[in-house]
Amino acid sequence: MTLDLIPRRMLSFPSLSLPDFWDETEDWITSPSTQNGLSIYEDENKIYVEAAVPGINPKDIEITFQDGYLWIRGEAKETEGDSKKKYYRQATRSFSYRVAVPGKFDANKDPEATYKHGIMTIAFAKSQKALAKKIQIKTIDK
Repeated sequence: MTLDLIPRRMLSFPSLSLPDFWDETEDWITSPSTQNGLSIYEDENKIYVEAAVPGINPKDIEITFQDGYLWIRGEAKETEGDSKKKYYRQATRSFSYRVAVPGKFDANKDPEATYKHGIMTIAFAKSQKALAKKIQIKTIDK
């Protein structure tokens, strides 16, 4: 009787025991529910993505949109300070958000980005095809 066994230590390495799992979770990992400080909502005409970026200068934020994915990246740069100060530790921050933009948006219109009180808002115009239309009901009397 021959048994093929996989050593236990190999099973503890996730990509060996669940190779398909890692391939299928890219969208889940970057979904809005797993990213703190990120909100996505819509109104009648636009789809909005909001990112909390407090304390980051808008000039230090890079926004790119390609193939339906929005990337928001930034870094709090070191401040020019008093040369007499000797830092033992100086805090720096960086962030990177990647999210698939849901819905149907107009690819011919560029997204608009605004920054107010530490919130970066990117607005995408909805496609005319995606806008809700009221349908009139005709009654037929025969």
